[in-house]
Amino acid sequence: MNQRDLIELCFRNLLRRRTRTILAVIGVIVGTCAIVVMLSIGFGLTDSFQKQIESYGNLHLINVYSNGGMAGGAGMVSAGGAGNGDGKINNKTIGDMEKLEGVECVTPVVSEYMLISIGKNIAQAEVLGIRADVLEKFNYEVQEGRLLQSTDKAGMLFGNQVPSWFYNPKKPNTMGMGEPQKVLTDKILITGDMEYGQKTKANVGDGGMAGGDGEQKLSYKEYKTKGVGVLANPSDESAYAVYMNIEEVLTIQRENKKVRKEVVPAAEKDNYQRAMIYVEDINQVEKISETLREQGFQTNSANDWLQSMKQTARMIQGILGGIGGISLFVAALGITNTMIMSIYERTKEIGVMKVIGANLQDIKRMFLVEAGLIGFIGGAVGIFISFVISFLMNTLLGAIIGSGLGIGDGSGETTVSIIPWWVVVGALAFATVIGVVAGYYPAKRAMHLSALESLRNE
Repeated sequence: MNQRDLIELCFRNLLRRRTRTILAVIGVIVGTCAIVVMLSIGFGLTDSFQKQIESYGNLHLINVYSNGGMAGGAGMVSAGGAGNGDGKINNKTIGDMEKLEGVECVTPVVSEYMLISIGKNIAQAEVLGIRADVLEKFNYEVQEGRLLQSTDKAGMLFGNQVPSWFYNPKKPNTMGMGEPQKVLTDKILITGDMEYGQKTKANVGDGGMAGGDGEQKLSYKEYKTKGVGVLANPSDESAYAVYMNIEEVLTIQRENKKVRKEVVPAAEKDNYQRAMIYVEDINQVEKISETLREQGFQTNSANDWLQSMKQTARMIQGILGGIGGISLFVAALGITNTMIMSIYERTKEIGVMKVIGANLQDIKRMFLVEAGLIGFIGGAVGIFISFVISFLMNTLLGAIIGSGLGIGDGSGETTVSIIPWWVVVGALAFATVIGVVAGYYPAKRAMHLSALESLRNE
């Protein structure tokens, strides 16, 4: 019996017992649909988590700190880990980091909290000194202006939120109100004096004193700078700092420490407070972070949060997928029952086939193909229904489900269900295999059925 005749015969046999076939197919539809929909929710959760975290921080970025405690920083992500050694960040270790597999680029970071003045308006912000040539490699984008360049001796690149921090100190009730300050100007002044521009009659005439307690007022230098650009992402960790060339910030930091009479140990003079590493493939971020921790550094990354959320999504996905698996197991029992009942009803047919010399393997294949067709048809219909359910979840129910799961912004555009192509292929193949496996025992039984007894029973 050739394959075409076999398949035609199998279809005819299934159509002869439509009610039983339909019930068996419905069981596979329910099982396949349950598995695909449950898994799609897990993929949707992972995708939504990733999009949320990407809005808070760059998933490719690793912040590295010397193993003496993480310094505070703009938008610092709390997730991460501490090293066990005494890792120090200097030019040598920066070079070693650049050689790590998967690392695209590295920059040391110097941080200094400064007061920024534009005309009568002031703001206090963290000024980060970095290598300007890495900004483009870090995929930073500007909302206006341009990125910082190595030739910008006194240029400042503002985080998206910083321009809205400016206020007139003579009108303190205006803090946080009004339009953001226009920062693309060459009339910017920065200083370590946090009281700059805020002098009142109460402390004028104190003989140069900061107050009436005899404390000498520190004389910080004032530096003229210019704004070159404003970064685009309003939620990213970069939105809460100002960036300058590292050489300029190092110079300012040294002068400020002299004013504050801070003594830096000789062993610490060539060390940096922290470094930033850009990893091209986010799948390597965790591995590189672990390597750095083994070398004695502390690290944190937005990717650490993502990995934690992915584990949660996988756990939910496993539970939901298990529920769907039980449904498909019940469907497999239904297929087995259908095929066994088919044997009892077709004993004469089987006996005649054997008497006229039909190949025993053909009889076995006939039952296996019938069972496989039930699984295949049920799987195909189940996948189609899964796409319909997924569409409804992402449109009509997106806002409700997203709010309940704590993802999205409630706008109704939340993605709570994603069905990858490989899930479609896998589900269809799995449903077909389940059908074939469920039909194996009935097929083997039909193959070994006695021809004479079959005819006598009829």
